[in-house]
Amino acid sequence: MKTLQFDITGMSCSACSAHVEKDVGALAGVQKAEVQLLTNGLTVTFDEKTLAPEQIIAAVKEGGYGASLKTDGAQDQRTASAPGSGQEPGRKRSAGETSMTGRLAVSFVFSIPLVYIAMGHMLAWPLPAFLHGKNNAFIFAFTQFLLVLPVLAANRVYFAKGFSALWRRAPNMDSLIAIGSAAATFWGVWIIYAMAVALSRGQPEQADELAMHLYFESAAMILSLITLGKFLEERAKKRTTDAISRLVNLRPDTATVRRNGRDESIPVSGIAIGDLVVIRPGQYIPVDGIIVEGGTTVDASALTGESLPAQKAVGDRVWSASVNLTGYCVFKAERVGDDTTLARIIRLVEEAASSKAPISKLADRISLWFVPAVIGIAVVSFIVWLILGYPVSFALPVAIAVLVISCPCALGLATPTAIMVGTGVGARNGILVKSAEALEIAHRVDTVVLDKTGTITAGKPRVTDIISVSDLDHNELLSLAAAIENPSEHPLAWAILKEAEQSGIKPAKTDFFQAHPGKGVEAIVNGKRYFAGGPQLLAENGIPVDPLLPEVARLSSDGKTPFCFGGEGRPLGVVAVADVIKQGSREAVAALEAAGIEVIMLTGDNRRTAEGIRKQVGIKRVYSELLPDGKAAVIRELKQEGRIVAMVGDGINDAPSLVAADVGIAIGAGTDIAIDSADIVLVNSDLRDAVTALKLGKSVIRNIRENLFWALIYNTLGIPVAAGVFYGFFGWTLNPMIAAAAMSFSSVSVVLNALRLNFFRKETAK
Repeated sequence: MKTLQFDITGMSCSACSAHVEKDVGALAGVQKAEVQLLTNGLTVTFDEKTLAPEQIIAAVKEGGYGASLKTDGAQDQRTASAPGSGQEPGRKRSAGETSMTGRLAVSFVFSIPLVYIAMGHMLAWPLPAFLHGKNNAFIFAFTQFLLVLPVLAANRVYFAKGFSALWRRAPNMDSLIAIGSAAATFWGVWIIYAMAVALSRGQPEQADELAMHLYFESAAMILSLITLGKFLEERAKKRTTDAISRLVNLRPDTATVRRNGRDESIPVSGIAIGDLVVIRPGQYIPVDGIIVEGGTTVDASALTGESLPAQKAVGDRVWSASVNLTGYCVFKAERVGDDTTLARIIRLVEEAASSKAPISKLADRISLWFVPAVIGIAVVSFIVWLILGYPVSFALPVAIAVLVISCPCALGLATPTAIMVGTGVGARNGILVKSAEALEIAHRVDTVVLDKTGTITAGKPRVTDIISVSDLDHNELLSLAAAIENPSEHPLAWAILKEAEQSGIKPAKTDFFQAHPGKGVEAIVNGKRYFAGGPQLLAENGIPVDPLLPEVARLSSDGKTPFCFGGEGRPLGVVAVADVIKQGSREAVAALEAAGIEVIMLTGDNRRTAEGIRKQVGIKRVYSELLPDGKAAVIRELKQEGRIVAMVGDGINDAPSLVAADVGIAIGAGTDIAIDSADIVLVNSDLRDAVTALKLGKSVIRNIRENLFWALIYNTLGIPVAAGVFYGFFGWTLNPMIAAAAMSFSSVSVVLNALRLNFFRKETAK
């Protein structure tokens, strides 16, 4: 199966996107077709042996829409952000968007005087003499006709698309607008002919009466207000893509590369793997790499959401789009072009924005039958009012109002705008959501399963306690421990050596070293024999261990690994090593519990260590001594109980569990397997970001539901009012101009509601 993206033109509402999906989905070999109305994109997964991209494009064009294969995303981004391009970063300005301003100007320049003339006599506004009186009724009517023509011409796109869609039996929003405004216009032309006949018969009173039933101003204002709504909608929709635009703008155009001993400035696209890149204060880091010379302070907040800068030295990794605040460094390029962290983040955000949440399929299903149903309601309303004895001049505006107020723009925008803004907010906070479906599932999570090492804990053992039971002080015991453990290859011994190094202690030379598997080590330091390990090893060599046992028991109960030290027949002390709890882990667990989510820990460590960590972070349930497939089995059992499970792991040995969970959350985005296996990727290694991701899912889905509710309620209430259902009880009718304004406002309000997600704030330390 192959997945390709296409650019679609000519879509105006969710009915359009539903028809495109239906046409493409019906092709043999297509597994999935998804249209993103907000970005006018189509993503198709198909069998390339059965189907060619050209056939997909042909199917879209046959349905009356334009289609082209999307060009390389990274190239688009480079072009869009190139200096002097005159384009907003990350976004190409279309010819259609440029013409929107001109259409809007023409529409209102002619619509405003048209409405003034049409309504002036009713509101006692001053009008020229040649537009007053029954003898000038024909001039009055014909002037309105002349003013409506430029508006119709400027907005002819609605008629071309609307009637074309109607001819193909796939009516859309443009069809409703075209029918409504065309009906009002043709009715006005009919009235002008009727007036001419009346005047030819010497009946100026009848001509004057007919002039009161013109709806040219309705036809013009319908088109003008719809275009205004589209214009405001486009302006608001621009802000929904701000996240991608800001990310793209972080990529510098040029970089300084050291080649053959000389520093030269080249385009960022020319950097190759292995190149030495020179970074000076204030510059953006163009690609990913490892520092080989110098040191600096780096601000990576654009990628991670963390405002505090980080110190970087030789051997440390740096990422593209980070800012070098102070210092000078040279790093070796490891990931370039589309493989950099920034490029991958942009790609994930775009993919998430173009995906569909299952809740959006409700809007698509409604749109397929909604427009035909509205046309039917308008026709029925028109006929019923005629049957009830009302004139065409009453029944026609009712039918036009039904058509105009029912345009399903808001319905089509409800989901994609919220998804676009939500994924952008996540990206700004170091949370990369791979699909809209992940957000929808995340808001229903009731159980969070946490890996221990690298997720709750730092994943790097560290000395936590140094306890002396002899005349040795803190530093003397640490110095002796480092000397004894210096030849050892045990990972926990490295923690002791690291602690000594940070304390400025250089280990003494070891004259003899022997490991006792499962017990500890023996060494001769400065001519004296020492033992380090469990109490058993010391006891076997005649060293009393009673002074050490209480400390060993206490440290072990806290999940730490105690090393007992002794020599010359006496105990010396205990040094404890543990994989320490990461900052934020306790707060994250407390926040999840407070939200009513059960937290479970899975680990391959022994029961004693697992219990110690469980107590420290406040988790109530733990599974220990598990292999990777055992962790996945626990998750499957939880799902069989009917739970919605999120798995949070470091993305390396937790891949089976991340895939098995309803939502896989990889903490730390340094590995490819994290991105491949997880639904949500956290750039930082802070467990609080997992809490933020779940809260973001709730906020986005709540926003989508608000949008869908208001869009559906708006149409549900608006159609009966427009159809005149309440006319007999309250005398309520709806002028087509008011209906057009209300419809436009509903679309803009949905987009503005989605933009409220920009106020979302991540979980922070208390």
